[in-house]
Amino acid sequence: MTSTSADESPGEPGVVVNHIGLCVGDLARAVRFYTEVLGFVVDRELKVPDEAAAELLAITPPVNATAVYLTLGSFVLELLHFDRPDNPARRGRVFNEPGLTHLSVAVEDLDAVVALVPERGGEIVTVLAGAVMVRDPDGQLIEILPMAYRRFLDQQRRPTGE
Repeated sequence: MTSTSADESPGEPGVVVNHIGLCVGDLARAVRFYTEVLGFVVDRELKVPDEAAAELLAITPPVNATAVYLTLGSFVLELLHFDRPDNPARRGRVFNEPGLTHLSVAVEDLDAVVALVPERGGEIVTVLAGAVMVRDPDGQLIEILPMAYRRFLDQQRRPTGE
């Protein structure tokens, strides 16, 4: 028998997603982008202890990590900044490279949100009817879709007869 907490649905295997972590080069710039463009809310900031971070993250000290946790509804995005020399340079990732590819969000006013992207340090990559791919200031791909698409998906998930 599986026990459930307030964050789990009955029948789920006792696992919940805590957050997605994203390394950023400039913490203030990244916070501004995600809060002002996509509507995230700053939840908390944490100076990560060097000793624990070095071992857990396999980074040679000094780590000098700061984490800012942003929320959007129940989703949590952790922005990680490492204030240290010798951080790897950003590299261009392609969509079919194994690993996490992108963050996808739905917004009420697609045009207004996309207009903010370059103003806040991001880049518009592709614009199609009903979908826009952008990069945040650190190059992370973000798919922006209209909220109507999300509502359509939500309706498709509901059992018939409701």
